[in-house]
Amino acid sequence: MKKSTITLSTLLLVMLFINSANAQVSNKEMRSKLKFKPVSEVKKDAKDYAKQGYYVAVGAPSIERQLTNGLLKEQETDEQGFSKYIVATGRAVGETQIAAKLQATESAKLELAGTMASNIAALMEGNYANAQLNQEEAASVTKIVAASKNVIAQEIGRIITLVEMYKDINKNIEANVRIAYNSDMAMEAAKKVIRTKLEDESKGLQDKLDKLMKF
Repeated sequence: MKKSTITLSTLLLVMLFINSANAQVSNKEMRSKLKFKPVSEVKKDAKDYAKQGYYVAVGAPSIERQLTNGLLKEQETDEQGFSKYIVATGRAVGETQIAAKLQATESAKLELAGTMASNIAALMEGNYANAQLNQEEAASVTKIVAASKNVIAQEIGRIITLVEMYKDINKNIEANVRIAYNSDMAMEAAKKVIRTKLEDESKGLQDKLDKLMKF
């Protein structure tokens, strides 16, 4: 009985040591990220943007810091090792910072939506045979998916703005933004839109949608 107690105590101590070590590693990684210094390429890009006349909004982080934070966000991966976020850029000119930023953000959302539509189209093509689509149906699906970009952009929820900088152009202001959106959320939003449009516009495909969108 005494031997069993000693063994149990030893096991608990080992578990506590492992948990403590894991916590230290996590904290060390977090501190490393917080103290992350811009690599030479980022510093060069920041200087190039500054030379082009770009500046940040009042109170916003410097261009160099924004590029650095954006780089860290782009490098995040999920449990399977895939990118956790989809990144897109947008640029627009407006009479005010707010107007320019809104237009640039919408442009970035469209780019992001286009990426998602293309990704889903590629996945669906792999299921054409399983869904027993003929050439006419396959062409219809391709056309509908390609036309879904604008609707997908409208379905995109809360985005993360990685980079936001401005440049004066005559009496207007140009906004240059880079946004990030969770990959899983983007996929679900795009699938929902495309499935709805296929149901509405291709009545003959309704009985084949489950096989077609099984990914």
